[in-house]
Amino acid sequence: MSSNHNFESANDIEKGHGVSLSIDTSMSVGSPIQHASNDPLSPTFGATLSPAVSPLALPTGAIPELPMQNISSLNLGNANGAATPSMHALTSSAAIPPMSLDSSPATAVPAATPSSDLPAPPKPALIHNEYSTAATLPVLPLSKTVSEEKLKLEEKKEQSFPAVEKNAGDVQHIEVQKPAAPAPAPIVVTKWVKFQLWYNTYRKFFTVVVTFNFISIVLTCLGRFPYAQKNVGGFILGNLCTAVLMRNELFGRLLYLIANTLLAKACQNLVSTLFLPANSPYFSGLHCCALSGTAWLIYHVVWLCAHASVQHRAVIATGIVTNLAIIISVLSAFPWVRNNRHNLFERHHRFVGWTGLIFTWIFVMLGNGYDEENGVWDWQGRQIVKTQDIYFVICMTILIALPWIFTRKVKVDVEIPSPKVAILRFERGMQQGLLGRISRTSILEYHAFGTISEGKHAKYHYMVCGVQGDFTRGLVENPPTHIWTREIKFAGISNTSPLYRRGIRIATGTGIGAALSTCLQSKGWFLIWIGSDQEKTFGKTISGLIESGIEPERRILWDSKKLKRPNTMKLLKETYDAWGAEVVFITSNYGGNKEMMEGCKTLGIPAFGTLWDF
Repeated sequence: MSSNHNFESANDIEKGHGVSLSIDTSMSVGSPIQHASNDPLSPTFGATLSPAVSPLALPTGAIPELPMQNISSLNLGNANGAATPSMHALTSSAAIPPMSLDSSPATAVPAATPSSDLPAPPKPALIHNEYSTAATLPVLPLSKTVSEEKLKLEEKKEQSFPAVEKNAGDVQHIEVQKPAAPAPAPIVVTKWVKFQLWYNTYRKFFTVVVTFNFISIVLTCLGRFPYAQKNVGGFILGNLCTAVLMRNELFGRLLYLIANTLLAKACQNLVSTLFLPANSPYFSGLHCCALSGTAWLIYHVVWLCAHASVQHRAVIATGIVTNLAIIISVLSAFPWVRNNRHNLFERHHRFVGWTGLIFTWIFVMLGNGYDEENGVWDWQGRQIVKTQDIYFVICMTILIALPWIFTRKVKVDVEIPSPKVAILRFERGMQQGLLGRISRTSILEYHAFGTISEGKHAKYHYMVCGVQGDFTRGLVENPPTHIWTREIKFAGISNTSPLYRRGIRIATGTGIGAALSTCLQSKGWFLIWIGSDQEKTFGKTISGLIESGIEPERRILWDSKKLKRPNTMKLLKETYDAWGAEVVFITSNYGGNKEMMEGCKTLGIPAFGTLWDF
C-alpha cells in the first residue's frame, strides 16, 4: 500500500519550473542604501548593500543579488510536474555580495525598465539520478513573489530524506541523500519444509485409514480376522458412512462449533489452540474411507462369486451392480477429474452415487434376508434388524438427504462492476467464515463461494464470483434474478478466527470473498488484499464495505496494476511483526498459496491456507 503525498504545485509560480520559493522582500526598489553593520555576525558587516532590484529588470540570464531574502519553504518537482517526496523547510540567508576592501560605499546598480517583451527566465535543470545517492538542485531567484502559506510543505508521513545545504558563491545547492534500500534476503525453502506441507494432516488421515483397512482385508483373506469375515457388511458400510459424514455441512458446523466454544474459553495455551484449527479442515481427509469401503465391497463380491453354490443369484447380481456404481463414483472424485472436469465429476459422483445408494439398500436387504444354510428367504426381517448393516445404511441416507432438504430458490441481486467479476447480494446477515453453494438449477452444477457479511444481524450478505468457467461467465453475461442455494452454509478455516486474539487475513483477487467477513466482524484481524485495480474491478460495494468496516490502520490494499507484484513474504512478515499477530490465514490461487505457505513455514509463522487436495 502506498501513501499519497499531496504537494503544492509549482505552476502557480512559473509553469514548468522545478523549484518554487517563498521570498520575503523586505527592501523594495528605491529603498535607501543600508550602511554596514558594526555586528560581526551581521550579513552587512563591513559593507553597504544596494537597493533591491527586481529580477525582471535585468537582461536575460543575469542573476541579481538579492538582499536578505528568506527562503521559507521549498517545493521540488520533477520534469513532468509530479511532486517528489517532501523535505523539511529550510530557512537561510540569500547570497551575500562580496565585501569591499575600501571604506567607500558600493555603487548602486541602476534599475532597468521592465519590458514585457523579455523572454521568461530559463528553467532550472533538474539533475537527478534515481540510483545515485545524491542529486544537486540549483536554487535560482524567481520572477514573482509567492505567499509563504501557499507553498508550505506537508510533513512526510512515511519517509524523509536528510537535506544538506551548501553555499557556492551566489547559487545555493541542496544535496538530497537517498539511502539505498537493502534487497531482502531470499527465503530458502528446504525439501523438508516442502515435504511437511505436502504430507499434511489430510494425507496423514489417508495413510492411516487406507493402511488399517488394507491390513484388515489381507488378514481376513488369510482367515486371521474372523470378526471381519462375519461382519464384512459393517466394514463396507461403516467406511462409506464415515466418508459421507466428513462432507456433511451440519457435521462440519458442529465440529467448528465445538472447537470455537470449548477451545476459545477453556484453552489459554496457543500451542493447544493450534491443533484443532489446523486439522479441522483436514478431517475431510477421512473422506478417503470411501476408497476403503470400496475395497471391502470388492472383497465381499469376490467372496460371494467364489461361493456362488450357496448364494442366491439375485444377491450376487445386486452386489456386482452396487460395486460398479460405487467404483465409478469414487473414481470420478479423484483430484485430477475434479479440477479439470468439474461437470463430469459432479454428474457421475452425484447421480451414479445415488444409484449406488439405492442398490446398496437392495443389496443389504437381499443379503441379510437370504438364509445361506437352508437356502430360503426370511421376509420377516428378524435377521435384518439384528445386523449393523441396516443402521449404517439409514445413517448414510439421512446424511446424504439433509443438505438437499434445505435447498431453496431465493431472490438475488447481481452487480457487474467489471467483465471479470459478479457480486451477488442475498437477504440476511451471516457469521464470518462461512461458504455457500449456489446453482441455476436445483440439482446440477453447484459451486461454492465465500460469503461477506458485516454480522448476523446485517441486512445482506454477498458473494464475489470471479469469471473462471461457464457458470461464472453466465452470471456476468446473463445475471439471474433468482438462484438455488443451500440454506445450510458450510464452515471454512476462517470460522476458527475467534480462537486468536490477533491475526492476519491475506487474500488475492476474488479470495476477498472468503476473507473479508473475518476482518469486518473482528477488530483483532488485519486485512491484506492484493489485486489489480480493486475498486474498478470489484466495484463500490466491496470497496464501501472495506472503507466503512475496516480502519486504515487495519488494512493494506495493494494495487498490483499500479505498484506491480509485491514481495509477498516481505510484506507479510513485516505486517505480522508490526501487528503482533498469532496466525495467518491465506486465500489465494494454487501458486500464491504454495509460495506463502512455504515462506511462512520457513519463517516459523503459523499459517493455514486453502486446501487443494480434497
